[in-house]
Amino acid sequence: MARSLAAAPLPAASTPRPRAIAAWLYAVALLIVLMVAVGGITRLTESGLSITEWKPVSGAIPPLDAADWQAEFAKYQETPEYQQINAGMSLSDFKFIYFWEWAHRLLGRLIGLAFALPLLWFAVRRQIPSGYGPRLVALLALGAAQGAVGWWMVASGLVDRTDVSHYRLAAHLCLALFILGGLVWTARDLSALARDPGAKASTLRLLPLVALGILAVQIMFGAFTAGLDAGHVTTEWPLMNGRVVPQAAWSDALDDPFAIHFIHRWWAFAAFAAMMLLARAAKRAGDRRASIAIHVAVGIQVLLGIVTVMSGVRFEPALTHQIVGALLVAAAAAGAHAAGRRA
Repeated sequence: MARSLAAAPLPAASTPRPRAIAAWLYAVALLIVLMVAVGGITRLTESGLSITEWKPVSGAIPPLDAADWQAEFAKYQETPEYQQINAGMSLSDFKFIYFWEWAHRLLGRLIGLAFALPLLWFAVRRQIPSGYGPRLVALLALGAAQGAVGWWMVASGLVDRTDVSHYRLAAHLCLALFILGGLVWTARDLSALARDPGAKASTLRLLPLVALGILAVQIMFGAFTAGLDAGHVTTEWPLMNGRVVPQAAWSDALDDPFAIHFIHRWWAFAAFAAMMLLARAAKRAGDRRASIAIHVAVGIQVLLGIVTVMSGVRFEPALTHQIVGALLVAAAAAGAHAAGRRA
């Protein structure tokens, strides 16, 4: 009898583990910040069009011998970017840009696994708190969509143009940061649930919604600025080539580098004001840490933007500007969550 009981399989655990799930979501959020950093390197080194095919599974393996490298290089040599900008590039230089695009895609695959496998584990063990399963599945679906959007972006630069569409680049970045915000928000809901089993999910109130919307516009114009290389149109601040308002094709503002740069430059102060109001709301709600995080991130971000312009878009400040932008989104999500908490 004792032997048969010892051999019987243990029942699956069914106790919700909100604290463990929150820690896992924060870890995935950090991976997304890293992904944004690698994406920034890929953009700044002009590496994004070096891989001309989308192979979600087999593409994880890089070229392994000289013949494979020559085959990949030959595909890149057929692109407008190579023919019009990089003609004569050496194989060594191609390997450099290939590495960054491959690393960017590989990290995306790893993030997918880092989300999907623990989600499956928590689901099988019945440890996901009631009501959170659909939200976690939605985040997984958004992550899968992000891979498709990334290829949709790259494909825009492989035919008839030497770079990717700045609209598609903006969609790719904004979706990544939306997922980041969703992860932080959900993790904070679960952390509150771990502290108090009766805690309700936070709601998005009007002031935080408006503040996040203003920040989203700034992020979108930041992506437009990167996609059109609009940061290079001037190295002056606060003037632009000696003018407050630059000469630009204002009737086609969303495609004109001067107009895009001008809007991104000055909308930053609307975003700054919105973040100050959000930080104040978070502090009133009792979350001083979120308030401090917003203040620090948005202050550094504005200064980095100015330094990036005046340095002629040097690699270091430009990359840091993108990373701090992601951290600001995480802080803003935390502040909006705090402002929407219910007793």
